[in-house]
Amino acid sequence: MDPLEARHTRKAIAPFVLIAPTVLLVGIFIFGVANGILQGFGFMPFLGKTEPTLNYYMQAFTRPEFLSALGYSLYLALVSSVCALVGGIVLSAALTRIKAQRGLYLLGIQIPLMTAHVLVVLFVVSLFAGSGLVARILFGIGIISGPSAFPSVVGDPSGWGIILTYLWKEIPFIAFCTLAIMSHVSARYGEASQTLGASPLRTFFEVTLPLCKHALTKAFLVVFAFAFGAYEIPFLLGPTLPKALPVLAYMEFQNPDILNRAYAMAINGTMALICCVLAIIYFLVLKRERKL
Repeated sequence: MDPLEARHTRKAIAPFVLIAPTVLLVGIFIFGVANGILQGFGFMPFLGKTEPTLNYYMQAFTRPEFLSALGYSLYLALVSSVCALVGGIVLSAALTRIKAQRGLYLLGIQIPLMTAHVLVVLFVVSLFAGSGLVARILFGIGIISGPSAFPSVVGDPSGWGIILTYLWKEIPFIAFCTLAIMSHVSARYGEASQTLGASPLRTFFEVTLPLCKHALTKAFLVVFAFAFGAYEIPFLLGPTLPKALPVLAYMEFQNPDILNRAYAMAINGTMALICCVLAIIYFLVLKRERKL
């Protein structure tokens, strides 16, 4: 093979070589998801079970602990997402209003987004646990009778510690998704609206927010799906009962009875189905946005 032909051959196969690791990882991921879904339907050839069945899904939806876990996960996801939506709008509007430079943008958005959730959990526990800084300050100034009187950030059924941890990253994420659009709107349509006599507050609610609704909807769907499917924060800060749905799935998967794995996979399948519905809504919003 002459050098010119060899060079053309290398150029032809180079894209396939470069993409091979990605294809391998995607293939492993798809295999794992498909295997989990099949196990949720009771298909486990290594145990001699080759007949698909809906019994494990029916069993899941009739178990009280599953229903309470599903409701608790939806509660955590909805409350944290709504609070993050409001907080993200406020943060984005504030950064737009003061025309934030890189330093404020770094502190308000980039640093919280780069902080790992485990570090945020340690931060929240250090501040808000019974022996944390906030409880000791409130006890020192006489607001509470003792550190133990402060609502526990760990294991509280209200999940306020989990929600607070989510908000650390979800508020900056929503602000990140809307800041560029909001700045552009404020610089053009906002000034035109105020020239016509509208107050800044009315301009914000009637001009800026409606023009940002698609970005806000997509960001809300992303943070809702994340909060619904996250495992580590409910595991570290959540109560014993009710468990969040990902925690319940993990506990059931760890059951010594290997047949219980099908029930755990049915729980995972339910979470995957809900996240798929959210993804479909996301792409419908994206498609509608592109048509405008």
